[in-house]
Amino acid sequence: MKIAVTAASGQLGAAIVKATVALTSKQDVIALARTPSKAEHLDVEVRAGDYNQPEQLEQSLQSVDALLLVSGMDAPDKRIGQHRNVINAAKKAGVKKIVYTSVQGAEENTAFSPVIQSNRQTEQDLKDSGLAWVIGRNGIYIEPDIEYIENYKKAGTITNCAGDGKCGYTSRGELGYAYAKMLSEDKHNGQTYNLHGQSLTQYQLADYLSQAFDTDLSYQPMSVEDYRKDRIEELGDFIGTVIAGIYQGIAEGKSDNPSHYAQAAGREHISWQDYFNKLKR
Repeated sequence: MKIAVTAASGQLGAAIVKATVALTSKQDVIALARTPSKAEHLDVEVRAGDYNQPEQLEQSLQSVDALLLVSGMDAPDKRIGQHRNVINAAKKAGVKKIVYTSVQGAEENTAFSPVIQSNRQTEQDLKDSGLAWVIGRNGIYIEPDIEYIENYKKAGTITNCAGDGKCGYTSRGELGYAYAKMLSEDKHNGQTYNLHGQSLTQYQLADYLSQAFDTDLSYQPMSVEDYRKDRIEELGDFIGTVIAGIYQGIAEGKSDNPSHYAQAAGREHISWQDYFNKLKR
């Protein structure tokens, strides 16, 4: 069976390619990328895969049995059409199954909600496609907090607007493994899975980061508006506003959902104690 992974030059796509190769073989996996040269390091066949070029996509999806569609990074209104380009090209090329990386979060009343709504539309488009489908709704990546550790250490605190809300975190490595299983096993067809580990509060996250990086972080909640201003100042209007919306959704309990990781992956998600123990230095 030939399995293709879109956006393979990105961090999630690359993790899924590597996990799928480990589960099958590199001869069975094709990496699609808008800029193919950026995916050559994956040591599999690489084909062009621009979500805005339907004819190119149809050509690149020839001989593919199962396709992993990584949710696009464009503005929400553009994503729906881009994802439809992929779905339609897959149908024309004879692809039998699409697995989609969707996301959890507040479906209305936050700045992140338009992203969630666009993902829900793609979920529905998949269900209406006539192809076999599986949907994974990703939890929030833990890696950005790891990468931000020096900033946290300088400040001595984690500050955001999540408050006491719990968040279903995950890692790209854990997601890669789950998606490899979902791609290669037919028993997942027709299922929608929430993919994350044990839900954490920001207070718990501060404790885990403190243990792993030998520091003493505290968590300081702030208002949505103050956090939005803070993020915009560092990251710009669009990304800053969206991130504030993500943490607002956490505060509202929209990221604390039942996890189906074990059903999808066939094993439990790594525990956060084990994950952070591996980071200790």
